[in-house]
Amino acid sequence: MQILVNIILLLFIIIIPNTAYAKTIQIDFTDDDTFSKEIVYIDVGDTIEWIPKNEGHNVEFLGGPNMSSLPENSEVDAFHSITFEVSGVYLYHCKPHGNMGMLGLVIVGNDLHNLKEIENINLSSTAKAVMEKLIKSAK
Repeated sequence: MQILVNIILLLFIIIIPNTAYAKTIQIDFTDDDTFSKEIVYIDVGDTIEWIPKNEGHNVEFLGGPNMSSLPENSEVDAFHSITFEVSGVYLYHCKPHGNMGMLGLVIVGNDLHNLKEIENINLSSTAKAVMEKLIKSAK
């Protein structure tokens, strides 16, 4: 009986901290066609919520650690929430304003292993300059 109690206790010690400490970060669409937080550092299991405080914006992922299964894109003017389960760097933009540099980076687990792939994503010259500034700040 004591062994069963110890096993259950051990499971709680392992499982509960990982779920109890998951964070939720909120990012707004701003008046000046930017995201309120352009670089966000989170842990695996954390959630980001994009809040449509201004009209005409969405979230569309351009790159991530697994290019074949990027997070789902949002509709324009819609609340969007994603829980990140894979570590690495994610690049996203607002599709209507991406060419003007409305970009954001999510860095999950402080893992920059796919940064070179993110840097090679084809963007407009304005968006490329913004991305390079974000990456420089993120390093």
